[in-house]
Amino acid sequence: MSSLPFPVRVAAGLVVTAVEEAKDLPRTVAGLPITAVSRVLQLTMRAQQVVTELAIKGDGALDGGRPVEEAPSWARFDDDLPDELPAPRAAWSRIDIDDTSLEHSELADTPKRTNGHAPALGVAGEGGETASVTPDALPGYETMTIAQLRGKLRSLSVEQVAELLAWEQAHGDRPPFVTMLSNRIATLNAES
Repeated sequence: MSSLPFPVRVAAGLVVTAVEEAKDLPRTVAGLPITAVSRVLQLTMRAQQVVTELAIKGDGALDGGRPVEEAPSWARFDDDLPDELPAPRAAWSRIDIDDTSLEHSELADTPKRTNGHAPALGVAGEGGETASVTPDALPGYETMTIAQLRGKLRSLSVEQVAELLAWEQAHGDRPPFVTMLSNRIATLNAES
């Protein structure tokens, strides 16, 4: 053991450490920018986490501890709708007051347009020739929205989609439906 005083021994240890660090300085300097950037990003992310945690605690205190709704009560999704819905009135198919004198069967039997508006589709349960007519490929097709049809198309064959397209062109000839069915047939044909 050395008989030198403690402060002298500590100072000698500091000098040896400084010399060792000086030898490693070229390697340390090369990694210094990466280390510094890494530390800054780490501190920034930690600060953001702390601020977010404080905001969440503040929201909880200000809301009086009431639970947050997962989905608002007014939100409706296609998956939430029952399978049997009344026939929707298509947004693109408006009938003016002057058109109400036409009977439903007359509108459903003719795919022509009246006063620039598309005819209404026949729906199961209503009077007229189209009341019992529904495509065999997809029962209930005539009451589906475009979003509901989109969800069902992947499970249908080319022949079934072609049957739906023929039915659509003969009964409603709704442009969005015709386009979607035509595009699906083209896609299925391209895949085979």
